[in-house]
Amino acid sequence: MKARRGGILRSVPPTGLVLLSVTSTQFGSAFAKGLFPALGAAGTVALRVGFAALLLMSLWHPRVRGYSRRAYLYVGLFGIALATMNLAFYSALARIPLGVVVTLEFSGPLAVAVVGSRKALDLLWVTFAAAGILLLAPWTGAHYNPLGILLALTAGACWAAYILLSARVGHHIPGIAGLAMAMSIAGLLLVPTGFAKDGWHLVSPLLMMQGLGVSILSSVVPYSVELEALRRLPTHVFGLLMSLEPAMASFAGWLILGEGIGLRGASAMLLIIAASVGTTRGQRTAG
Repeated sequence: MKARRGGILRSVPPTGLVLLSVTSTQFGSAFAKGLFPALGAAGTVALRVGFAALLLMSLWHPRVRGYSRRAYLYVGLFGIALATMNLAFYSALARIPLGVVVTLEFSGPLAVAVVGSRKALDLLWVTFAAAGILLLAPWTGAHYNPLGILLALTAGACWAAYILLSARVGHHIPGIAGLAMAMSIAGLLLVPTGFAKDGWHLVSPLLMMQGLGVSILSSVVPYSVELEALRRLPTHVFGLLMSLEPAMASFAGWLILGEGIGLRGASAMLLIIAASVGTTRGQRTAG
């Protein structure tokens, strides 16, 4: 069964896999926001992460024993980062448009890329990213919820931690096993939180089916196809394609939720996409 899944993924061009991941993630987030009136952010993220943990463990059957203490420590930290990132992201999504959340969240991976670089040109990309973030700040005249902005930036910081911890976990645990274990830890942290806030609404059959769909779109499909894409694509090409996420998020938010981000939001998005593309191309040149 695992070999069949791998064969299907290998039959798709790697660029197609990344575009599938970007589309699936952002449309999954848009559908998730539609559950907020019934479940709230905490309940929705509990279903998403809880189902993602179950599906990753059952689909990939990762080995969970026989690793070092250091490996389990990194997995635990990875799980905490995943839980915090998802909760902050969904809490931000409850307050501001999807396109704005994803634009701000990109500050995390940008920071990782720039800190790891020694090129003077990267200061330009930092300036672009900072300008994009400042365009969305309340004190510059933007009309976005300040707590939503802060939560989106928190999600970005957790995304940075996710990237760094993912590399650490990958050194100790092969394949998708580390991610599946970390997702299980995140589920153990978030599902009780969701029940405490939204109670037995979470076990409504209809809402559970919708939560399962969100989990497949937002977690299972992206994580699985990105793993295969990274094996076949140069890192700089992968990064360039992932830079489409803010634009895809804005499109999904407009199409499904009727959200607009306005000229200010669009300008911020373009600045941060430009910073992401510039940083990624700089990494290719350095390589």
